[in-house]
Amino acid sequence: QVQLVESGGGLVQAGGSLRLSCVASSIIISISDMGWYRQAPGKQRELVATITRGGWSNYSDSVKDRFTISRDNDKKTVYLQMNNLKPEDTAVYYCNARDIKPIVGKISELWGQGTQVTVSS
Repeated sequence: QVQLVESGGGLVQAGGSLRLSCVASSIIISISDMGWYRQAPGKQRELVATITRGGWSNYSDSVKDRFTISRDNDKKTVYLQMNNLKPEDTAVYYCNARDIKPIVGKISELWGQGTQVTVSS
């Protein structure tokens, strides 16, 4: 069973940095788009950043110039480098992958279990 496993969340002071990682846990032939979303308490899940298989990235305005998304296609891993963190970045961060081709079959979309990021002022 293919799963997305996230790591790297935690508690950091405002202005600090964290790096999130997300890896597909099974043998994967390819993954199309990968990305990060976040959900703060009482709010809807929102897009943070996405990246295509070819490396084209897209960011929400609230994180542009502070966060950087990248991926390693061979390792089936996506990263989110978060710099100059602000208290409003506090949320559960979810990894997302689309158009996944495992050894057998095809999966249209997967979500990770989420990792907590807390930024103190």
